[in-house]
Amino acid sequence: MRTLGLLGGMAWPSTAEAYRLLNQQIAERLGGAHSARLLIWSADFAEIEQLQSSGHWDQAGQVLADAARRLEVAGAEGLLLCTNTMHRVAEVIEAAVGIPLLHIADATGERAVADGRRRVGLLGTRFTMEETFYRDRLAGHGLDVLVPEAADRELVHRVIYDELVHGMVNDRSRARYISIAERLVGDGAEAIIAGCTEIELLLRPQDLPVELYPTTRLHVSAAADWMLADDAVT
Repeated sequence: MRTLGLLGGMAWPSTAEAYRLLNQQIAERLGGAHSARLLIWSADFAEIEQLQSSGHWDQAGQVLADAARRLEVAGAEGLLLCTNTMHRVAEVIEAAVGIPLLHIADATGERAVADGRRRVGLLGTRFTMEETFYRDRLAGHGLDVLVPEAADRELVHRVIYDELVHGMVNDRSRARYISIAERLVGDGAEAIIAGCTEIELLLRPQDLPVELYPTTRLHVSAAADWMLADDAVT
């Protein structure tokens, strides 16, 4: 089994979920008392959030690049970034290490295309919905990506930062997210991507009239495949 390094803390609830799911996947696949070989570096999210909001992405990238180097030195053979938004600096992280970074948008895009989807709705932070780093990666898999209108994007973003990153799950916010997702479906979305790991704490598959793609679960599944690749099993 390969050892995977987790770049987490952005925010901690999503990292805790990735940790839980990885161990669950490995246990289910190998049986017995097996669990995942993991190394974790967890950020102080207040520092990262400040860099995000001030537009200092280069500095945020260097924080994570330094963390990635530490994980590599500690023995990680690959990296999983436990956040969608910070894939904004994925190339900076990749350039800092000699081990692979498993990209969350690749895992999501591959699954959507395999399911025959061509047009998807994307919910996430303002950065993920409005900038190109994530949408372009999905488009590279052949997907047409729709995002909510400006007012809806602002609401989705605010709920993430004011509620979900603190572990707060609010039924009123869930109802508003469902309405936003339904508007995307009305515009032609064949599925909805939960493009922020914390959104998976709020939206459930039964809440929507179309498929909900939980990026954390898809990311973790791809990571478990990589950890247990035939040439890596010991």
